[in-house]
Amino acid sequence: MTLREIGRSVSNTLLRGVGRVSSNVQESKAIPVDLLESDDAILAVFDAPGTARDDVQVRFSEGSLHVRIDRFREGHDGFETVFPGRGLALTGEVELPSDAEVDPNAATATISGNGTLEIHVPKADATDDTQDDDIDVEA
Repeated sequence: MTLREIGRSVSNTLLRGVGRVSSNVQESKAIPVDLLESDDAILAVFDAPGTARDDVQVRFSEGSLHVRIDRFREGHDGFETVFPGRGLALTGEVELPSDAEVDPNAATATISGNGTLEIHVPKADATDDTQDDDIDVEA
């Protein structure tokens, strides 16, 4: 093994280690979210780049929206991963305003081509019974 090959091997090993740390840090942080409110709905907008519809789980529970994203790395012919820096298991949560009566059964979730997850939760009459519920994600 030449000195150049040893240097490249050490460099690749260090990059993989740094990439794993970067990935773990990303997975330990909550997904960024904006919460918007109108007269008739709540809108939560999560950053979810690199996410497909089937990767996303959205749940309403105890006045909060909970998001879990399980992304996958696709292989690329002729390429080897040197720096695995993207987190694969991401989570996020946002508490809805305490005075907002919502109808989680009528909620919709959409993921756009640029990786923005939008969860639209209509407001409900105060007499509606809100409960824990999964929300289907549309593409």
